[in-house]
Amino acid sequence: MNATSEGRQCADRIGPTRAQWLLIALIAGVLALGLVLRPALTLFCLSCVIAVGFLIAAVWRFVLVVASLAPHHRAPTPARWPRYTILAALHDEAAVTPRLISNLSRIDYPHNRLEGFLVLEAHDQATIDVAMATPKPSWLKIIIVPPGSPQTKPRALNHALSQAKGELLTIYDAEDEPDPQQLRQSAARFAADPKLGCLQAPLRIRRIDKAPSPSRFLDRQFAFEYAALFEVTLPGMARLGLPFPLGGTSNHVRTSALRGVGGWDAHNVTEDADLGFRLWSAGWGMGVIEAPTWETPPGALERWLPQRTRWLKGYMQTWGVHTRSPLQLGRRGLVSLLMTLGAAIVSAGAHAPTLAWLASAVLIGVHAGITPATPIVAISVLSLGVIAAMMTCAVGARRAGLRYGLTDILSAPAYWSLLSLAFVHAFWRLIVEPYVWDKTQHDAEHGASDAMDAGREAA
Repeated sequence: MNATSEGRQCADRIGPTRAQWLLIALIAGVLALGLVLRPALTLFCLSCVIAVGFLIAAVWRFVLVVASLAPHHRAPTPARWPRYTILAALHDEAAVTPRLISNLSRIDYPHNRLEGFLVLEAHDQATIDVAMATPKPSWLKIIIVPPGSPQTKPRALNHALSQAKGELLTIYDAEDEPDPQQLRQSAARFAADPKLGCLQAPLRIRRIDKAPSPSRFLDRQFAFEYAALFEVTLPGMARLGLPFPLGGTSNHVRTSALRGVGGWDAHNVTEDADLGFRLWSAGWGMGVIEAPTWETPPGALERWLPQRTRWLKGYMQTWGVHTRSPLQLGRRGLVSLLMTLGAAIVSAGAHAPTLAWLASAVLIGVHAGITPATPIVAISVLSLGVIAAMMTCAVGARRAGLRYGLTDILSAPAYWSLLSLAFVHAFWRLIVEPYVWDKTQHDAEHGASDAMDAGREAA
């Protein structure tokens, strides 16, 4: 990494600026003072703010659904295929490394224009041994990351970036099964648009019908959440010409653009979300492609919760970094930051309290034998928000080839409430362990056939 990159990463490690601390203290002070002096008025104002937020979020979802209906842009085959670099950073992934190598070997791209690196940690001898022993295509090599801190995926990727020779670059995770045509589709788009800095492929969850019953609920809701994000939200934002947070895998980047913004932030636990907004701030455009990557869901709660905690903690880090100099994003970038990361953070914190308030109001009314007060405006806005969320999931699920039924709709609020648990964990971890990386464990039992069945069903 060069001095500019290291300097930027050091800057990103700094906590909130003085202005940010003052703003936080001011909001907290006004809220506390209001609850002491005028509690009824303060609660009324808070409810109005929440209602307006729900209304804006609902309208935003409807707009994105409509925008995502626009046909995908088909780029012509380039006269020359650019050199492409594939990076896969692995840590404690000996069980799934052979499967990943097999999946990468099926990528359809001219081998003389392709290079790939399995990026492994020096102490992870088990994964190194398996990677060394597994037959690999000639273009796929192994890079060992020297010991250092922080021990994160973006640090490993930055080490590999210094050796990358491709004009274009993409990253995959250990459990990924990318569509073999993904690189060709991406390269054609980049060749057709020199201002394009990054493309995101849709991430789809492998078939979840056979999931063990303890994790089936989480797996299904996770799959619908992914479908809403990658099949509706990001395509809609791309059609509107807005920046968006990238997924942690299958984002394709112009290497010169990536180096120009200093690579990945090694101290941000959602380096993907951060990178999307930094590329936009540097003047690069963003888009999406159709060829998907299949993944496995995290599984049971003990795996889902650390992953979601890390995501929300990283969103908080990215929000803090990009609101230090918000004018760099411009008006469109600020709207995008607010409606993606900002909305995700606020909604995660608000889901469980809101549902608890509704449930308590109904239960108290039933117990007392009275009809609870029904504020028409608040209930209407809340209902509109729920309908918009369900519609986004339904549209996304259809595009991803998933069955989205009544049971899934009725059980969604329970999943949303778990997001509030992750929010509390994330906020606390941001304070005590801001740069600790909670790694998601991957199992070897998920086969490629499930992913291909899902792909045929989607088609």
